[in-house]
Amino acid sequence: MAKRSYINALTSGAAFNEVYLVRDKDLRTASNGSLYICCTLVDRTGTLPARIWQASESLYNGIPTDGFVQVKGRAESYRGSLQAIIEALRPMPADQVDLAEFLPTTPYDIDAMWAELLERLDAIADRPLRALVQAFLDDEALMAQFRRCPAAMQMHQAYLGGLLEHTLHVMRLAGVILPLYPQLNGDLLLAGAFVHDLGKIAELKSDLGFSYTDRGQLVGHITLAAIWLAQKADALAAETGESFPAKTLDLLQHMVLSHHGVYEYGSPKLPAIPEAMALHYLDNLDAKVHMFLHQIAADADPNASFTSFQRQLDVRIYKHSATLGDGASTELFALGEDVQ
Repeated sequence: MAKRSYINALTSGAAFNEVYLVRDKDLRTASNGSLYICCTLVDRTGTLPARIWQASESLYNGIPTDGFVQVKGRAESYRGSLQAIIEALRPMPADQVDLAEFLPTTPYDIDAMWAELLERLDAIADRPLRALVQAFLDDEALMAQFRRCPAAMQMHQAYLGGLLEHTLHVMRLAGVILPLYPQLNGDLLLAGAFVHDLGKIAELKSDLGFSYTDRGQLVGHITLAAIWLAQKADALAAETGESFPAKTLDLLQHMVLSHHGVYEYGSPKLPAIPEAMALHYLDNLDAKVHMFLHQIAADADPNASFTSFQRQLDVRIYKHSATLGDGASTELFALGEDVQ
């Protein structure tokens, strides 16, 4: 069997003849009036922007949206980043491809992460908080989705199992800082870490790729999680005959509603309790460190000291801080776009 041409293994000048998932196709007009097609090629190792020159409307219409194509072409460097130039393609039926090759998956063992998450949540002592968390854990359909869901569409842990991985990382970070700040409510921080991104289960879908659901676009994961908390609390009250503590629900919803930290990033509330501020920074820490490490690992030029410019992070990332070597500087730099 021929070795597959994975996207993360392509280098400038490499030719390929491979099946990829195609997304985000767009028919555009060049300055000379000719048509060309922009799209994104996808496999489980990453994504690659692609161009088809001298295109036509019929060719554009023949490319499936979020479907599979057999692609012949070459990779080339453009402004410091890799792109594909497609020379020929044809649609490929979904039943003739191995879907596992097109959906990236967490590198960690999902069952082991799930077991650790349950163990950490078992440390919650506050009875109402513990009951509310357990209500989510007992929702088998929801938790099955939680174990599969990506943490994001592109930004961080954008792969199957990514949401579980990210949530566990935030809970681990919470476990690190709690001994440093004994004034924090550890039960509230752990519960908040568990539920803060649960709404992504309904916000994102992962069939032939990762995309937003209509509900995710219209409502969003922050609001969805806050609604789910109220619904679970109401269900607990109906089941036990005891009203769920309003303050506990308010504080946990606040953790969810404020965890993005600023209005510009979608939080309807700013952190107003120390546990919410801690959650915001722990959430951001895991996401940003993962983005840095992922971009270093995925960089197309192994000989370059810096990655290409990362627009989501507004820097070029230095790739060799992990190995300081003899005489190496211990200063780390994140270069702006204007540095050559």
